[in-house]
Amino acid sequence: MRYQPLDKDLYIRNRKKLVGKLPQNALAIFHANDVLPTNADGTMRFRQNNDLFYLTGIDQEETILVLCPNCPKEEMREILFIRKTDEHIAVWEGHKLTKEEASASSGVSRIEWLDAFEGIWTMLMALSDEVFLNTNEHLRATVHVETRDARFIKQCRERYPLHTYRRVAPLMHRLRAVKESEEVAQMQHACDITEAGFRRILQVLKPGVKEYELEAEFLHEFVRRGSKGFAYEPIIASGKNACVLHYTDNDQVCQEGDLVLFDVGAEYGNYNADMTRTLPVGGRFSKRQRQVYEAVLRVHRKACNMLCPGITIQDYHREIGAVMQYELMGLGLISEEDVAKQDPQWPAYKKYFMHGTSHHLGLDVHDVGTIYDPIEEGMVFTVEPGIYIPEEGIGIRLENNLLIQQGGNLDLMQHIPIEAEEIEELMNQGRVF
Repeated sequence: MRYQPLDKDLYIRNRKKLVGKLPQNALAIFHANDVLPTNADGTMRFRQNNDLFYLTGIDQEETILVLCPNCPKEEMREILFIRKTDEHIAVWEGHKLTKEEASASSGVSRIEWLDAFEGIWTMLMALSDEVFLNTNEHLRATVHVETRDARFIKQCRERYPLHTYRRVAPLMHRLRAVKESEEVAQMQHACDITEAGFRRILQVLKPGVKEYELEAEFLHEFVRRGSKGFAYEPIIASGKNACVLHYTDNDQVCQEGDLVLFDVGAEYGNYNADMTRTLPVGGRFSKRQRQVYEAVLRVHRKACNMLCPGITIQDYHREIGAVMQYELMGLGLISEEDVAKQDPQWPAYKKYFMHGTSHHLGLDVHDVGTIYDPIEEGMVFTVEPGIYIPEEGIGIRLENNLLIQQGGNLDLMQHIPIEAEEIEELMNQGRVF
């Protein structure tokens, strides 16, 4: 295995937390993600369903977890179904989990092959009143394909129309939002790998290098340190490209006098880092670039201090908006008149800072969680203010990952350079001008 797996005790605790929220005579079922096709006989790299992974630690396709906590037979209350392997699969695809290995990784005592699922499912459905099924209910999700979960929901409703069906996603969102210490450790490891990639870039970035060459440097460093690679499609945006929020072409040449915005993060053990830094191609910020950079950094620092237990994301974003408005006025980008005439639904500052400042982070980069309830200790958020000035070819964003704690947050990226002076110093070590 490429990464160091977490101990089964974490997954035992996670399942207990979910079971504690289920009503009497309930049944909950979680499926692995599909292996998705490309063309011909090709497939995409498998990525496990994060809810199933959170509850079992199993990182293998064609896996099903069934929880029936009130089943009269104790051995039927928790069952994990895995793909049965054979010599042909071993030769062509490699090793698949044995029952013993699956139990050791997940802490589930009863492991069955997938071909036993139909019979056991039929019996458990007869003993259950409410059935909790999983769907992707992320507020920003756009799903155009029929997932394994969706197919199973359809099958359930057709075969058992008189059961009461419930959504398990709201329960999972609340559970996954608050991280256990083992999860934080995995995220810290992902952040440390991201730091190594960034420090490598500080010595590589120079006029004439291509954005995709910088992408390759990150990928090299990530993979050699045990990551599967990028946590998400990397954004390496030089010059005016930095003003395109989801720029991923990464195919332009970095020019002297421009900035490069890096929005990249490593994954480790399916947990993610999410970092943004902005560097001067030539190793020195211009006066105007430095002004904007320092403004973004001030907003970043204030945002890090504002995130605390008890505040809601909605109130937090409104407060950050007021801070950003002040900085943009100081940069001469908006005026008091602009503010006086602004549309309350789209304040004047959003012309130059049009996205949110923070989001949940974890097994998903834009992790599930509650955005209307108060922030809790143990949640992990990004902090990523930015200022984008297309007419000046300047786009600057700075992003760290914070573990929310009482009495002061823990910055998981506190060792990654962010001060302008330190960045210039590190970029110019050994350079000849």
